[in-house]
Amino acid sequence: MNKESNLIPTISLTYARQGSSTKANEFGMRVMQERTYERRGEQYLLIKSPPASGKSRALMFIALDKLQNQGLQQAIIVVPEKSIGSSFNNEPLSQYGFWSDWVVEPRWNLCNAPGSDNGGKVKSVGAFLESNDKVLVCTHATFRFAVDEYGVEAFDNRLIAVDEFHHVSANPDNKLGLHLGQFIARDRVHIVAMTGSYFRGDAEAVLAPQDESKFDMVTYTYYEQLNGYEYLKHLDIGYYFYSGSYTDDILKVLDSSEKTIIHIPNVNSRESTKDKIREVEHIIEELGEWQGTDPVTGFQLVKTSEGRILKIADLVDDDTIKRDRVSTALKDPAHKNNRDHVDIIIALGMAKEGFDWIWCEHALTVGYRASLTEIVQIIGRATRDAPGKTRARFTNLIAEPDASEEAVTEAVNDTLKAIAASLLMEQVLSPRFEFKSKHSASGPVEGFDYGDEGYDPEKCNVGFNYETGQMQIEIKGLFEPKSEEAARICREDLNEVIATFVQDKNTIERGLFDEEMVPEELTQVRMGKIIKEKYPELDIDDQEAIRQHAIAALNLTQQVKQTATKNTEGSNEPVANTALIDGVRKFVMDVRELDIDLIDRINPFSKAYAILSKALSEDSLKQVAAVIAAKRVSIPYEEARALTERALQFKKERGRLPDINSQDPWEKRMAEGVAALQRYSAQQKAAQGSKGGI
Repeated sequence: MNKESNLIPTISLTYARQGSSTKANEFGMRVMQERTYERRGEQYLLIKSPPASGKSRALMFIALDKLQNQGLQQAIIVVPEKSIGSSFNNEPLSQYGFWSDWVVEPRWNLCNAPGSDNGGKVKSVGAFLESNDKVLVCTHATFRFAVDEYGVEAFDNRLIAVDEFHHVSANPDNKLGLHLGQFIARDRVHIVAMTGSYFRGDAEAVLAPQDESKFDMVTYTYYEQLNGYEYLKHLDIGYYFYSGSYTDDILKVLDSSEKTIIHIPNVNSRESTKDKIREVEHIIEELGEWQGTDPVTGFQLVKTSEGRILKIADLVDDDTIKRDRVSTALKDPAHKNNRDHVDIIIALGMAKEGFDWIWCEHALTVGYRASLTEIVQIIGRATRDAPGKTRARFTNLIAEPDASEEAVTEAVNDTLKAIAASLLMEQVLSPRFEFKSKHSASGPVEGFDYGDEGYDPEKCNVGFNYETGQMQIEIKGLFEPKSEEAARICREDLNEVIATFVQDKNTIERGLFDEEMVPEELTQVRMGKIIKEKYPELDIDDQEAIRQHAIAALNLTQQVKQTATKNTEGSNEPVANTALIDGVRKFVMDVRELDIDLIDRINPFSKAYAILSKALSEDSLKQVAAVIAAKRVSIPYEEARALTERALQFKKERGRLPDINSQDPWEKRMAEGVAALQRYSAQQKAAQGSKGGI
C-alpha cells in the first residue's frame, strides 16, 4: 500500500471571462488575428501566441494579402506533422467579412498525400513551384528534402510560413534552421514563423541573433488569451508526487467525470513500467468494467461503478490499423463540437501540439517532460474555451525520490526540473510586466489604472491596463534599457531569460537547498552571467537593465503568489480578476521602499521551497537536500570572477572594497569571491613559474 501522495498547488488562477479574445471584428478577425494582420507588410514576422488563439487563421489572412496585394507568387505552409495540416484546410473567410476565401487545392495539401516525405512528395513540391497555383501545405520534413533537392533559389518571391516554429534551432545539425538561415541570407522570400512557446527546453537558440533581429514580433500573451475567454475561468496547475507504480496512484488525481488527456510516460523514463500496453490496460481496469470496443470509432467502452459508459480513445496501441481508426475518429470534423464524442484519451507521444479537442478539461501527464516547450504545449490542450467548461487543470505525476533506488540523483533532477517548469508557467500565465524607474519626474501613464487612490507621486506605483493586460510597476534605482534591442528584450523576452535562469541546475539547487547561499549570488551573479552569455553583443549597462527587469518579474510573481492563488469562487458573474494586481500593490505598499536592491535580496526560490516542503515527505526532502549538499564545492573560478566584478562596482559606489568580516552576507560573499580569485591567480602564477623553471 503506497503512502498518501501530495498535490503541489503551484498555480491556481482565475480569469475575467471578458469574451474579448473570441470576439471578431468586421473582417472576422479575433484580437490576436487583427493585431497580426496590422503587421502583414513585414517581410519577416514572428507570431508568439498561445495554443487555440487562432494562429492558423491569422496566417491565412496574411498569406492572402501577400499573394493579392504584395506581389508574392506562392505561399508554402510548413507544419511539423501531417495531422496539423488539417489546421490549414479550406476556410470560407468571406462568410465572416474578409475579402477572400482560403482555398488549398487537394493535390497541394501534401499532409494528406500518401508516400514518404523524401519521395513523391518532394516531386510534388517541385511541380507546385512550376504551377500557377497559390498555396501548398507540407510537413517540415518534406520541406527540408525539397530545399535540398531544388535549392533556396527555387523559392524566391514566395511566402514560407513555419508553424510550431520552436522545432527550429540555430544548431548547425538542425536542417530546417540551417535552411531558414540561408533563406534569410538570400533575402528573396517572406517568412512568417508561428509558435505558442518560443523558448526551448534544451535552452538552445531558435535563431542566430543576427537573423532574429530581422523579425518583427507580434506577441499575444496567455493572460490576454485566457482573460478574454467567454467560458473558461479557472486554471489549476499542480505537481503530484507518488511512490511505487503510478498506475496504483493515478485515480487519486484522475476524475472520470472530467474530459481528460492522459500522457503516459516514455518507456525510457523512470516512471514507466516498461510495458506501455499493460499500463493502458491497468488504467482502463481502474476506471471500471470493460464493455467492448465501438466498431465505428475504435474507442474502448468502460462502465464505471456509477453506471456511466466511458468512451476511451487508446492512442498507445501498437496495432497501426486500430490506432489510425481511433485517431481518425478523434479528428472527425462532424464531432468537433460534440462534447459526448469521447471522454478520455490515453496517448504516448501524440495528442500534444496542434491537437484540437476543445472539451479537454484535464491534461494529466505522467513523468517529467524535459522540454519546457512540451509542457506549455500539453497545458495548451486543456486551455481551449468551450461552452460549459469553466475550469481546466494540468497535473504532472512525478516519482518521489527513493533512497533505495540507484537512480536517486536522476529523481532529484526530475524534481528540480518540475519546480523550474512550475516557476516558468507562473510567468507565462501572468500579465506582462512593464517596469519603470521611479524618479521625481515620474507620472501616470494614460490607459493604466493605479487603484482606488490613484497615482501617488511620492511613492512607487502599480498600474494595470485591463485592455492590454500590462502591469506597470515603478522601482527606484532601476536601470532603463538604452538600446532598442535591450528595450525589446525587456518588453518581449523576459520569460525566455527566466526560462534559462530557472533551468540552470546549480542555480535552482542552491536557491532551494543551500542555507548559506546569499540571494545576490543568484539574482546578481548567476543571472548576470546568463545575461552576458545570452546577449554578448549588448553593452554592460543594457545587460544590467535586462538582468534587473528579469529578476524583478520573477521575484514579484513569487512574492505575490499566495495572494494571487487564493480561492476567488463565489459569484457566477464575470468580474476582472485583480488578485495578482492586488498582490503586487500590497507587496509594494508593505515594503519600506521598493528599490532594485531590495528585489535583489529576495531568494527567487523561497516560495517554491515552502510548497515543496509540504508536498514531499520529510525523508524525501532530506534526501534531496543531501544529494545536492554532497555536490557543493568551493567558489568556482567563473563565479569568483563574477563576484569580483560586483565587488569592483561596490568599491566604485562606496569608495572601498567589500569587507570579508562584514555583517552583511552579500558584502561578505563578494569579499570571499575576491579572495578566491586571488587564490586562483596565485595558483596560476605558481604553475607558470614551475613550468619556467623546468
